[in-house]
Amino acid sequence: MEWLGLNGRKALVMGAGGLGAACARGLAEAGASVLVVDVDGTKLKELRADPGLAAADVRVVSADLASSEACEATVQGAAEELGGLDVLVHAIGTNDRRPVVHTPDEVWERIVTLNLSSAFWTGRAAGRLMRGAGRGSMVFFSSVSSRLAHLHHGPYAASKGGLDQLVKVMAREWAADRLTVNAVAPGYTETELTRAYLARPGMREEMTGLVPAGRLGTPEDVVGAVLFLLSPRASFITGQVLYIDGGRTLV
Repeated sequence: MEWLGLNGRKALVMGAGGLGAACARGLAEAGASVLVVDVDGTKLKELRADPGLAAADVRVVSADLASSEACEATVQGAAEELGGLDVLVHAIGTNDRRPVVHTPDEVWERIVTLNLSSAFWTGRAAGRLMRGAGRGSMVFFSSVSSRLAHLHHGPYAASKGGLDQLVKVMAREWAADRLTVNAVAPGYTETELTRAYLARPGMREEMTGLVPAGRLGTPEDVVGAVLFLLSPRASFITGQVLYIDGGRTLV
């Protein structure tokens, strides 16, 4: 991974779930110093106990990122802990599949807060720091649901569609400061967020049948793209949403 040029970079990864943990491992393998934040202490312990990361510079912090103040403090604290901030990965997300007419306000607010508002708050805080340093790269996790009208995905799809536009605006505002801001949009991927849904009778087969590649994605399928977008190799790529979906959005 030496060709990526991420060795020595200081990276903050928001989210220790399947995709966030995979990105943290990839960054560590590329030589970055990594701090991972999640509200779930068990996930953080599992990541820190990974024998493959024994020699890596990976630190973990537990925090609830459902408020502007918490996101601001977390980004500032990470920069102090790492001695700067070069890289941000926002891999926080949740969903609650139900028809729009049966979606209460609290479900809408929770999904939009975690998926979109926390991205705005952390991106804003990281942008201030990175602009001052004159370099930086961010990757946010969107979804094919920002483009496809999946049933029972109202708040989730709205939050991811909003995230796509937020990424483009931040990218345009900060391009002259040598910051890149991009998003990856995975398709159906084997993660904790999708596990229960895919376990329903016939659901895995149905979802797989919608993917031209003939299989569901894995976190590892996503990591390479994320690392590239975060690296100096992608310094002229900004404001993009990269679909990593086995061709799902072609159908």
